[in-house]
Amino acid sequence: MWWGGRGQSFNIAPQKEEPEMGSVQENRMPEPRSRQPSSCLASRCLPGEQILAWAPGVRKGLEPELSGTLICTNFRVTFQPCGWQWNQTLVHGYTVLYLLTSVSGLSRVQLLRPGSLHKFIPEEILIHGRDFRLLRVGFEAGGLEPQAFQVTMAIVQARAQSNQAQQYSGITLSKAGQGSGSRKPPIPLMETAEDWETERKKQAARGWRVSTVNERFDVATSLPRYFWVPNRILDSEVRRAYGHFHQGRGPRLSWHHPGGSDLLRCGGFYTASDPNKEDIRAVELMLQAGHSDVVLVDTMDELPSLADVQLAHLRLRALCLPDSSVAEDKWLSALEGTRWLDYVRACLRKASDISVLVTSRVRSVILQERGDRDLNGLLSSLVQLLSAPEARTLFGFQSLVQREWVAAGHPFLTRLGGTGASEEAPVFLLFLDCVWQLLQQFPADFEFSEFFLLALHDSVRVPDTLTFLRNTPWERGKQSGQLNSYTQVYTPGYSQPPAGNSFNLQLSVWDWDLRYSNAQILQFQNPGYDPEHCPDSWLPRPQPSFMVPGPPSSVWLFSRGALTPLNQLCPWRDSPSLLAVSSRWLPRPAISSESLADQEWGLPSHWGACPLPPGLLLPGYLGPQIRLWRRCYLRGRPEVQMGLSALTVSGLQDELSHLQELLRKWTPRISPEDHSKKRDPHTILNPTEIAGILKGRAEGDLG
Repeated sequence: MWWGGRGQSFNIAPQKEEPEMGSVQENRMPEPRSRQPSSCLASRCLPGEQILAWAPGVRKGLEPELSGTLICTNFRVTFQPCGWQWNQTLVHGYTVLYLLTSVSGLSRVQLLRPGSLHKFIPEEILIHGRDFRLLRVGFEAGGLEPQAFQVTMAIVQARAQSNQAQQYSGITLSKAGQGSGSRKPPIPLMETAEDWETERKKQAARGWRVSTVNERFDVATSLPRYFWVPNRILDSEVRRAYGHFHQGRGPRLSWHHPGGSDLLRCGGFYTASDPNKEDIRAVELMLQAGHSDVVLVDTMDELPSLADVQLAHLRLRALCLPDSSVAEDKWLSALEGTRWLDYVRACLRKASDISVLVTSRVRSVILQERGDRDLNGLLSSLVQLLSAPEARTLFGFQSLVQREWVAAGHPFLTRLGGTGASEEAPVFLLFLDCVWQLLQQFPADFEFSEFFLLALHDSVRVPDTLTFLRNTPWERGKQSGQLNSYTQVYTPGYSQPPAGNSFNLQLSVWDWDLRYSNAQILQFQNPGYDPEHCPDSWLPRPQPSFMVPGPPSSVWLFSRGALTPLNQLCPWRDSPSLLAVSSRWLPRPAISSESLADQEWGLPSHWGACPLPPGLLLPGYLGPQIRLWRRCYLRGRPEVQMGLSALTVSGLQDELSHLQELLRKWTPRISPEDHSKKRDPHTILNPTEIAGILKGRAEGDLG
């Protein structure tokens, strides 16, 4: 996998030392002048993968340039540098490819689209990825020109064929060289009742239980087989109540705050249904979740639509491509015109508001979105990142994504353009950008690094696991064979596979060690993470003093930054609901997270004058506080990134300002006795010290 640094695109894997003449290495690629792919190359293919064409070439745009082999298979395009292993290459699945340009000489340039004919033998091809990566490969003369032509045409033809991601069934442990019972998933995949029960106990959600009503996916195929419902609600009531919600996605628990609040999510009310009194009562009990204070959050209010997200991402990608026609002096205005950063800002602002609602009082907060599969997952995940230190660890974040996105049925394949449908919208990538913003503002509070976010960003379209290549848990279970039996399902860590069971455990995106080297995985750790923020010091306790019981029998709608009283929770009642609103609890107008905090806690609008509740982060989202994720979006434009070309005074000043800003953010985390040993972050460094820091950062990028 290729990751981009602040100044350039380069591979983070360490280059292998060239062996002595005559030695043999198992993982070496054929020499550039080889005319036939070796059996070693074919043995590195995925199950069902076939090599269509290959050609020796040189990876350009780097210093130094890398010799290797460009390989086209029926699944993907890879560039294999000489001496590097298969899992250390730049990988593009065909769902990732955006543009393919062929170049010959100074004047012959052809943009190759699916079905187009190549008019000349290329000297160089440029592969632009949907993930903002750029693969630039040059071909040398010397009798190998036909191979360059063949591999270029093979890429064009493979793109024109039907979507390969839908045909691919993922890698099983048997194909990965692992025994069926010897490997445990790195995180719970939330595919068994035991996984959900373990997580429920971890959150100390005593008022909730694991429901098995959807075990056969007969309530909703987009829901997980198991989820949390209130203790006093029967599964028969859950089944009937869920029928009155869009796509059968009724209310269920997302996260239990240790102070007592509950964060729920659900789809929109199916207003055309005609529930009886018992069904309405069950719906209200699930929404109320045992709380007297209930807040219904209109998730789609003030946030972009799916079409808005898609359009902004297309504009951002076009702007960040190397061949962008936007003049340099108008680039920032064009960036603002994409509205991508505006949407990042809106998501962080709304997540901050919801975090205040969850943290300030003991209440039930319900995220409601018509489909419950996009913005609900984004906001629920951000709220947990802002409110729960455990979610900010590497393990906790992976578990959060698995639970709130993968298991919850986010349509990854459709949203990332894998089906060719019109509903494409990279909501998950918008979420990752929001997380990167939090990482920049609170660098000591996250255990994972920017490199981990880049690896996750680049993994969403790579066809090696089913994690992001299916739309629902039902589709993943059907593909992997889990739906062949409902009574005996092997779950690593809880039981052994029954004898004779044909079930194959599919690998997930979290099996990083099968696709990344140990050196790469080490970079997933944030060196600035403060161990004092470890979740062991933040265990669920009795209700803290900063959380107070909500008003009796109160129902609110949170929309446009303000709490508005509701007469009823459900839309089917003509008369006021049993959950009536007391007029003495009418809120003051609130138009921002600061004023909402003033209303909820009685705090001043300036957060710095008063400490926040333990574990809560409230990010800034005004003006320059929201930045462009340069390492991700500008990887294909090495000429505009810092670090590739010769260092300039302005470039050094920008880099120094960035480093000193990080030092200022980390300095408060230093213990008092260590202050005498630490340099003042405002001290101006001499040129030698600057060079040392920049060298260290470059080695970190290249490592």
